[in-house]
Amino acid sequence: MTKELFLTDSYRRECEASVLEIAEDKVILDQTVFYPTGGGQEHDTGMLVQGEQLFEVYRVKREGGRIVHYVRNAEKLEKGPVFARVDWERRYGLMRHHTLLHVLSAVVYKKYGALCTGNQIYPDRARIDFNQLHDLTPEQLNDVMEETNRIIDSDYPISYRTVSREEAENIPGMIKTMVSLLPPSVTHVRLVSIDSVDEQACGGTHVKRTREIGQMEITNVKSKGKNNKRLEVRIIHAPQEVRS
Repeated sequence: MTKELFLTDSYRRECEASVLEIAEDKVILDQTVFYPTGGGQEHDTGMLVQGEQLFEVYRVKREGGRIVHYVRNAEKLEKGPVFARVDWERRYGLMRHHTLLHVLSAVVYKKYGALCTGNQIYPDRARIDFNQLHDLTPEQLNDVMEETNRIIDSDYPISYRTVSREEAENIPGMIKTMVSLLPPSVTHVRLVSIDSVDEQACGGTHVKRTREIGQMEITNVKSKGKNNKRLEVRIIHAPQEVRS
């Protein structure tokens, strides 16, 4: 199993690793800083460095329970030591938009009791789907946006903890509902907490404090069936980047 360094430190941009397997353009490492597509969040991109050669990592996926790095010209790689480096600008955009969706979903849940049923996170925008969310007036949408930005500006700290599935299922509210959708094979759940604002089961990468997200706006609302809505969002003002 590849050690997933991004789970404990989203800000880690590079690491030493060892190439274990190479099959066409697929590469398996013993540990990685590259986040694989999952939970609505897009994969990282970046480089593997071996000696004087650079190899582009253009996609990262989970396949058969393993993290697979898709690498251009992988046939020129050799098994053994390598240096892995993520495209930080892309990663940081994904981190900020992913954390934004956590804040937004907490606001919508508190105001309207609607749960997130899906999302998609890009470096420069994101979208999130809610069930049982009726048509919102322009005033209500503005209220959601203002409350989300108020929480972001309050600069709440963000932390992680891992609990057993049984413990997660006994937590009332959103966590219990979402954990019930996970496959039975998942026995431990990683929870992402935004201080007193929100706690969700999530395996993605996030910023350390909400103010890092920057101010957001809702750019579009789409109906996805009766009383199901999709909110499209983006960050319109970003604070100075935090490096560690």
